[in-house]
Parts: sequence; C-alpha cells; structure tokens
Amino acid sequence: MTPRARPGLLALCVALAGGASAAQERANFFNDPFEQVTSGIASCPVPDGPLITKQEMLSQTHGRAERGTSCYQSGRCRLPNAYLYDPDIVARSKKAVLAEGRYGDTSVWVMGQRRWVWLQGCVRTKAQSDALERMIRSLDDVENVMNELKIVPP
Repeated sequence: MTPRARPGLLALCVALAGGASAAQERANFFNDPFEQVTSGIASCPVPDGPLITKQEMLSQTHGRAERGTSCYQSGRCRLPNAYLYDPDIVARSKKAVLAEGRYGDTSVWVMGQRRWVWLQGCVRTKAQSDALERMIRSLDDVENVMNELKIVPP
C-alpha cells in the first residue's frame, strides 16, 4: 500500500466504524410504555426495558403488527390492536403497586407490550416478587406477566 492511500483507508475505516456504532444505537422505537414504579434499592441496575436496535426494530415490525391485530380479529380484544392497551395497563400497574404501600423497599419497573406486562428490577424477597406478579396479573386487560424481578436481600 502506498503512503498516499493510507489516509483514504483510514477515513474509510473511521466511516465504517461510525456507521456501525450508529446502527447499534438503542431506542424505544415502538414507544412501548416503561415506567419506574418504586426506587427503594439504590444498587438495582436500571433495566434496558424496551430499548432495541434499529435492526431489531425492523425484524420485529411485521410480527408486532400481526400479533397486535390478531387479538382483535379473534375477538379477544375490544380495541383494534393489543398494543393500544399498554399505556393504560402500565399506568394502572403503577397505581396498584403504589396504592398497596408495602413495596417501598423495592426498585421495580413495569413495561407493557400487547397486554403483556414485564416486571423488572429488584425486590427483597421471593414473597414480594410473587405478590407483585399476582397483583399485576389480576388487573383488567392483562393477558400475561413476565416476572424478571431479581431478589436482593437487605
């Protein structure tokens, strides 16, 4: 390689590296609701929630459209898309946890996608984890609960 070609090669490498990092940026492309409900465990890491790459978004688009509308078409949903329930479900989940008043020593985030609720974060006991799951599962319009809570003893 000639010395004159090296700056061009270097510029190409920098451009490719910049493009690769931009392609890996993560965002909430579908605007899925994701809220912190409690914050009693300072050491609990913030979950990724609905953050995905642009490539992941592109690969999920068709499946999300199909799953969202099939709920209505099959008669299981009154709204035309299952994802339309999510903001309300997450808001009611947060309200229910806070109204209960016994989870101040936890750090819990709630995410909603197509009437499914993800519980993420940290709790002190398995009993808290199980009780939170039961509470959210009992809410109207919740189809499923994914309990991803980690137990962090005091």
